[in-house]
Amino acid sequence: MNQLSPSTVPAHVAIIMDGNGRWANARGLPRAMGHRKGVEAVREAVKTAAECGISYLTLFAFSSENWSRPQSEVSDLMGLLKTFIRRDLATLHKQNVRIRVIGDRTNLSGDILPLLLEAEETTRANTGITLVIAFNYGARDEIARAVQRLAGEVAAGRLDAVAITPERIGATLDTAGIPDPDLVIRTSGEERLSNFLLWQAAYAELMFVPEFWPDFSRETFIAALSRYAMRERRFGGLQPAATLATGS
Repeated sequence: MNQLSPSTVPAHVAIIMDGNGRWANARGLPRAMGHRKGVEAVREAVKTAAECGISYLTLFAFSSENWSRPQSEVSDLMGLLKTFIRRDLATLHKQNVRIRVIGDRTNLSGDILPLLLEAEETTRANTGITLVIAFNYGARDEIARAVQRLAGEVAAGRLDAVAITPERIGATLDTAGIPDPDLVIRTSGEERLSNFLLWQAAYAELMFVPEFWPDFSRETFIAALSRYAMRERRFGGLQPAATLATGS
């Protein structure tokens, strides 16, 4: 087990799972093999997060921009998502994991949407860690859809424009009811958010690790949590008085 103090473990960790393709390329393997290896890393990350006492784990599974990738790669990613849900849903349910899906659900064809709905419904009453899957997700799109809904309420006379506060916007986003992430991790050494949780990550700690996602192990995760525990979060305020007095 880890040596983390429960008081320093973040309630919500969000991860941009990056580098599957480069992991495969570096080994002379098809990109599809990197995605398959990445699914194994997902299983390990969920298990580690639950054991460490993290309440919410959000994984950026498929962005709204990923549809522009080669059709063969998109098809492989869809196949992996289906396989993950079909094979792992029963196990996650048994482990008391609750699944929540965020992202645009309109125009999702085939059996993807029914599978996502089944995963949410099957685990709805579970009380363990909440696994948030960001699928067909883009933060700007999410914010635009929320603003459209609020604008519709104003146009219908059900909402006064001055009542549109940051809290009201937050409650209209896909993540309504989910606390903002405390820590956002991106793998593969890239240092950008790539349209991920732009509203929710306003005060999140950001961490960029060099490992490609398939190499994101339990040890890598715990090392990131240990680094997080050393950070001082001030949310725009000043350092504690005691710290200021010592000149730290």
